[in-house]
Amino acid sequence: MDNRVIDRRIAELCQEWMHDDDHNVVAANLQPTLQAVFDEGLGANRGGKRLRALLALAAFRSYRTGDESAKKSVATHQPETPTDNTNLAGMHTSKDADNVPSAMLDLACAIEIYQTSALIHDDIIDDSPQRRGRASAHVALARNDAPDNFGTGLALMLGNMLATASLDIASNALENPELQHANANLHTFLAMQRAVEIGQTLDLGAETISLEHPHELIEASLNVFAWKTASYTTIAPLELGLCAAGMAPVAAHQVAREIGLPLGVAFQLADDLLDVIGSSQSTGKPVGGDIREGKHTVLLADALQSANETDRAMLINAYRQPGRSDADVTHVLSLFASNGAIDISRKRIHKLWQQTQNAIGKTHISPAGRATLTASCARFIDDELR
Repeated sequence: MDNRVIDRRIAELCQEWMHDDDHNVVAANLQPTLQAVFDEGLGANRGGKRLRALLALAAFRSYRTGDESAKKSVATHQPETPTDNTNLAGMHTSKDADNVPSAMLDLACAIEIYQTSALIHDDIIDDSPQRRGRASAHVALARNDAPDNFGTGLALMLGNMLATASLDIASNALENPELQHANANLHTFLAMQRAVEIGQTLDLGAETISLEHPHELIEASLNVFAWKTASYTTIAPLELGLCAAGMAPVAAHQVAREIGLPLGVAFQLADDLLDVIGSSQSTGKPVGGDIREGKHTVLLADALQSANETDRAMLINAYRQPGRSDADVTHVLSLFASNGAIDISRKRIHKLWQQTQNAIGKTHISPAGRATLTASCARFIDDELR
């Protein structure tokens, strides 16, 4: 599916949710503030690779592709029992060129809208000035004539609004009878949000782990990736797509975790790695941004474990400072390359990608469906890192 289709539908859904029916009960002198938040919500949802939506749509198509009778013969994945959607007779749903119901597109868009809400909150926590090549929401919403925390407060509420909007959009989509197992999928969407909330909490806790114990930092960080990143980046899109297509909920959950957990962790490791070997043009963020923020990444922990005593002391001292200069960032980047940390990260990502491929190969999905799923999963990891 063309990303422009997804972008256009996200904009339509957000416009519908942020309709100005409520403006008639908002004081005239407050309406500009609300409108600024709504406008920023539309802006914040623009751009991005739409990997999560594309994965959910690919998962849906992969299970609907191939020999239906073969799938029905696998009792654990396709029990011949009614779904929890009813009133199928007489219902019509428009489909796109990929033969995906419009409701499935909306469900996929809901995941993307939720991601935007999470990114807005993440940028507030990390005090990140940019996102997707534009000012972060809390920066864009700041005003010279308002208190210092004005932009942050509005961005916090915008993140909450978009999280609510995503759930409302998902719920409406799941009412369509062409999407199977509505109740289970709604629970999956809520569980996804809960996992991210827990993951963000754990992420903050991981920042308190002493750099003197890099092995503990690695263990904690990988755990955070499972909760915070994999949960809504890969596992939930897979589970929602497979289950909506008809796979039994328990089976969809298991398959999604087997494929999505290593993929999601690899995706986050690759994102951290691209922060130091990529470019601001490709990532939409300044190179070395994690270093400048003092973020305790797995890459840093690998460097600490591999460094000699002098370099280890330098790294720890640099990260203990309230900020890092351009010279500090350049020095840390050179250490990551010279002591093997980048190579270690590459190997870890490659191993996780192999686990994802093996999991796809074991699924009770047609060969054509597995090919569709593999191609979508491959989008999460750059060719050179797979």
